[in-house]
Order: sequence, then C-alpha cells, then structure tokens
Amino acid sequence: MTCARRVEDLLRELAPQVLAALVRRHRSFDLCEDAVQEALLDAATSWPADGVPDRPLGWLLTVANRRLIDLVRSEQTRRSREERFAFGAPSAELLRMPGEDTGIDRDDTLVLLLLCCHPALTAPSQIALTLRAVGGLTTAQIAGAFFVPEATMAQRISRAKQRIRAAGATFALPPAAELEARLAAVMHALYLIFNEGYTSPPAAPAAPVELTGEAIRLTRGLHRLRPGDGEVAGLLALMLLTEARRPARRTPGGDLVDLADQDRARWNGGLIAEGVALVTEALASGPVGAYQLQAAIAAVHDEAASAEQTDWPQILTLYELLERIAPNPMAALSQAVAVAMVHGPQAGLDRLAALGQDERIAGHHRLHAVRGHLLEMAGDRRAACEAFREASRRTASAAEKRYLRARLDHLERGG
Repeated sequence: MTCARRVEDLLRELAPQVLAALVRRHRSFDLCEDAVQEALLDAATSWPADGVPDRPLGWLLTVANRRLIDLVRSEQTRRSREERFAFGAPSAELLRMPGEDTGIDRDDTLVLLLLCCHPALTAPSQIALTLRAVGGLTTAQIAGAFFVPEATMAQRISRAKQRIRAAGATFALPPAAELEARLAAVMHALYLIFNEGYTSPPAAPAAPVELTGEAIRLTRGLHRLRPGDGEVAGLLALMLLTEARRPARRTPGGDLVDLADQDRARWNGGLIAEGVALVTEALASGPVGAYQLQAAIAAVHDEAASAEQTDWPQILTLYELLERIAPNPMAALSQAVAVAMVHGPQAGLDRLAALGQDERIAGHHRLHAVRGHLLEMAGDRRAACEAFREASRRTASAAEKRYLRARLDHLERGG
C-alpha cells in the first residue's frame, strides 16, 4: 500500500471523529463540516511529504478549529452567520481557540451518525448526509456513486442540513426511549448504501468510491461503538456474507449469474468466515433480530459446498422466523423459493399467488421473475416464458433485462 493510500485511509477513519468533536463544541454543522474538509485537504497535501504527525487526530482538530475561526470571520454580516448556524451557536463560542476541552479522547461518531439519520430526514437524505459527514466523501464522490449530477446531490445535502436545523436537533444522544428507533434508522441507511453498491453495475476503474466497501467500513465502525448490539453485528455479518459472493456474481461482460450457477471457488473465504463468526455469536447472545436472521440465511448459502448441498429446510425455518418478527414482501419472495425447494414448486407457486395480492409487490418485476423460475421448475415452460417476459418489461435494470431475456431464450429454444 502506498503512503498516499495509507494517509487517505487514515483521514477517512479520523474525519468523523474530528467533525463530531467540532460539532459537539461549536454546534454549527455547516461551518464545522467546511472547516473539517479544509483540514483534511491540508493533511492530504502535507502528510505524504512530511510524514503523519504523532497525534494525527489532535493535528486535524487544531487545524479544523483554526479554519473554523477563519470561516466565521469571513462571514459578511451577523445575519448571514446566523443563517448558516445549524444549531444556533453564538459567534463568541465559535471564535474561541481550542482549550483543554478539545475532545481528542472522546469519540462522538455514534452521535454524529444518529444526527445524520435524524427522523426529520428522508432515507435518501440520511444516506447522502451519512456519506458526507461520517464517510468523509466529497459531494462529487457521492453524486458519482449514485449517478446523479453533483448539483443535485449538493442540494440534497443542503436540504438535509436545513431540515435538521429546523427540527431543533442537538448534538447529543437522544433519550433512551428514542435511541433504538434512531439506531434502526442508522442501520437501515447503512444497509441501503450497501445494497445500492451491490446491485449497481460494476464501477468503472476510475470510479471515486465503492459503496459496498464504504457501507462495510461504516458498519464496522458502528460495531466497534456498539459491540454488544446483536443487530449491528448481524448487519455487518449480512454485508460480509453477501459481499463474499460478489466476485462470482457477474460474468466478465457484466451479466448476472444465478446463485446456483456461481463458481464458489471465487467466493471470498475470509469474508465468509468472519461473517459466520459474527452471526453465530450474535444469535447465541440474543435477542434475535431481522438482520441476524438474514445473515444466518446468507451463511447457510455461503457454507454450502455446492448448490445441491444447500440446507433448504434450515433456510425455510429461518425465513419463517423472519416472517414472524419482521414481515417483508421481498423476504417473502425468497421464502416462496425456499418453500418450493423443500415442498415442491407448486407449494411455492401457491405462496406467490397469495403474495400477488400485496400491493407493495404485486407490480414488481421480481414477483414475475420468481414465478417464472418456479413455473420452470414445475415444467410449465409456456407460462414460465410469459412470466419472464413480464418481468423483463417491468425492470429498469439493463443487467436484469439481459438476465431475464437469457432465461427466456433458453426456454424458447427448449433448453
């Protein structure tokens, strides 16, 4: 690993701690974030040449405080300053140089995560603000990862900060009664970040950020802050066990490969071992949650030496537990496949018939794709072809369209 890359990794690790320390003391989210970004730029320029300081966190915090003072002094009027203060901090507080309460030994990253996932924000805004403030990514990097113009992402982040300010949020842990709900929002945002990266087309070689890697990095950080939280461990395990299959998920041309047809020798054994250990410990500690169960299902798939050796009865049992504690139409689709693998395709099709009445998924392409798969298992090729055609019409993903068309062509050729 090059020196510049080591510095980059260190800065991304320290960025949320510096921002959290500044916001805790000065309260102004916007100005503190601007100051931290300038400090990070200074470090990225000087550290590779001059060496990393003995106390890099203290170095960043000192420089960020100085940049913050410069930013406040450069404001044109008191009114413009007040409009930018996210939490109403008085200017005198912002102009103080860092004293003994520097916050160097205090990690408020969890508080920062909770702030970025404030209930006043929509899920897309939570994701954007988390990647910006906690992930340390630039607006351009986030925009590139989500394939939207930089100006659009900048507006989304700006509106998110405005909503937090309007909600009167403070930089502190929420009351105990609210904490679990806010943590659930944090985990959901991290899961959505991971899922966006996993389902997106392969990134270009010069892509600025890999969302799955960023989601895993942030979730590892959350797990360090909440080591006894079984659901946080379950979420991290789910990401690792899913990411382990990525090398075999697509052909060299970018086409999707069925799980059953993937070359398991290409799966990442290290990630699988880590994920299995995490979910095993979490399930043994209790109570059991949705992320733990999804991770356990992924572990059963990943530990099977071949598709034929998959323990489908165990997977079905896990899906039944998941249905009891966290009903979800997408999970129900996968459960129908498990039912078919254990009790036959008709039993799975019966499950799909009931699921087709659920308006949340009735028009989704995956419902038709699963129906096509089960009809193919049942030997009804004509109906399977129609289901795959309908699924292909409904999806907007080019990769999924190619996959569904390939399944359709295979059936039409009598394969």
